[in-house]
Amino acid sequence: MGNAGYAVCDIGPQPQSFDVESATLGNKDYRTVAWSGRYLQLTLMSIPVGSDIGLEAHAATDQFLRLDAGKGRVQMGATKDNLTFEREVSDGWCVLVPAGTWHNITNIGTIPMQVYAIYAPAHHAPGRIQATSSVAMSDKQDKPAPWSVQPNPVPDKHG
Repeated sequence: MGNAGYAVCDIGPQPQSFDVESATLGNKDYRTVAWSGRYLQLTLMSIPVGSDIGLEAHAATDQFLRLDAGKGRVQMGATKDNLTFEREVSDGWCVLVPAGTWHNITNIGTIPMQVYAIYAPAHHAPGRIQATSSVAMSDKQDKPAPWSVQPNPVPDKHG
């Protein structure tokens, strides 16, 4: 798994078990896909100080995110120009994002923000490692596996 200190390998829709906190804290890449199932997916993220996850909305994907290190500002709303939900979050906090909701988390702390995210349904290519957010944004091959169960294709929106 990238340059993480705790090795996790996405084995696809097979049984898996690992220390998710250690894997999240050890991940140094913007996004690492740690496990891909038919109906959901687990990714690990490291967001540098002053950076953010990126304003986006997944029309057909619910998300659960948890911070294992750092401090962030969560913003969510019905449109990208109307982010009416705002909270500060830190180690141990979770963020629940309903499908279709515009959302972003900005690192407002002094250390990298270490996050894991669960997408339902799967959202990224199995085993994908993206070192930076710019690499992730330009990755045209980052699509869920054909064996994952996806709703009718609905494109994501980015701010």
